[in-house]
Amino acid sequence: MQTTIDMSSTSQYYLELEEQYGAHNYHPLPVVLNRGKGVHVWDVDGKQYYDFLSGYSAVNQGHCHPKIVQALTEQAQQLTLTSRAFHSDQLGEFTKFITQYFGYDKVLPMNTGVEAVETGIKLCRKWGYEVKGIPAGKAKIIVCEGNFHGRTSTVISFSSDPAARKNFGPFMPGFEIIPYNDSEALAMSLTDKNVAGFLIEPIQGEAGVLVPDEGYLAKAKQLCEQANVLFIADEIQTGLARTGKMLACDHEGVRPDILLLGKALSGGMLPVSAVLCDDEIMMTIKPGEHGSTYGGNPLACKVAMTALQVLKDEQMAENAAVLGELLRNELRKLQSPYISLVRGKGLLNAIVIKHENKDAAWELCLQLKNMGLLAKPTHGDKIRFAPPLVITKEQILDCVKIISNSLAVLD
Repeated sequence: MQTTIDMSSTSQYYLELEEQYGAHNYHPLPVVLNRGKGVHVWDVDGKQYYDFLSGYSAVNQGHCHPKIVQALTEQAQQLTLTSRAFHSDQLGEFTKFITQYFGYDKVLPMNTGVEAVETGIKLCRKWGYEVKGIPAGKAKIIVCEGNFHGRTSTVISFSSDPAARKNFGPFMPGFEIIPYNDSEALAMSLTDKNVAGFLIEPIQGEAGVLVPDEGYLAKAKQLCEQANVLFIADEIQTGLARTGKMLACDHEGVRPDILLLGKALSGGMLPVSAVLCDDEIMMTIKPGEHGSTYGGNPLACKVAMTALQVLKDEQMAENAAVLGELLRNELRKLQSPYISLVRGKGLLNAIVIKHENKDAAWELCLQLKNMGLLAKPTHGDKIRFAPPLVITKEQILDCVKIISNSLAVLD
């Protein structure tokens, strides 16, 4: 089994530029894109593809959504950055919009997803010391095995992925790793009075779209409340309509104490992230204790408000719920001997590949690319299927045909 890679001289030129001048910290599919619209992207040779990764769920609203593009271009000609040394007309509007949208007292805007995670950690610790009364330097945050919250030196300190940690130490203390989807393990760890927070992905995306048992999130929130511990939800990938609800936590009626958002908060236009919580937590941070030059910039604020409005106006959560179920059902109907499991929620899905060749998932993704669908393996044998939420029923069925035909490469 060896998939032939279609490659033009134009694509090869760009790949060689990256190979020579760029860091080798990613292993992308050999495709060079230069245009996107809705659920489709095109490469430099004009070939059209379905995008089944959506920028790791950053492009929920579809590529180059016209309303978001309009907001971006209009604001880019008006005012893009003031830094937080001054106020802007867009920041106040954004803070009101997003806090009312999600029902929190306050928001702290940042840029990248991992910056939101770092901000959430700092807020949690500050609350732990100043409100809960944890002794100085003793605050602990519980996290889950298999987590992916980013790649900063603090965040990899509590990763269980050897590739994320090897030769990057020494690591930040103050974290305890417990099994994911294990209420008993959480209850045991919460007996420690120095625990300030529990940081969790409602669905573990990078681990291969691991969906916890029904009721787990609600039980975890209840345990945290009983222990006076903050429930911190990393909804950077699972939030913003991706799983069939505005937030993945909404499936169980869970309101996080600290909510972390990013990715689709800008519709894929630029890095925008946000941390939402109530006054008791947010107001522990005073001027000079945290910030970002670009966090809350006018351009990001305008784009984020538009991106959030588009999700509601176009009922993207509802579309994700219906079409996600269709996608999973159709994939199961294939009854392929090479697909051992289909799992997911909404339009955040994954298949687990069963094959004697450890590179089978990669080979399948290469063949999918040749057939006009872009997806990427994670952790070796898993492939995420997460198209933009503007996808239609007809397009889902077309994509399942592509997947079905591509599976023949594993024969």
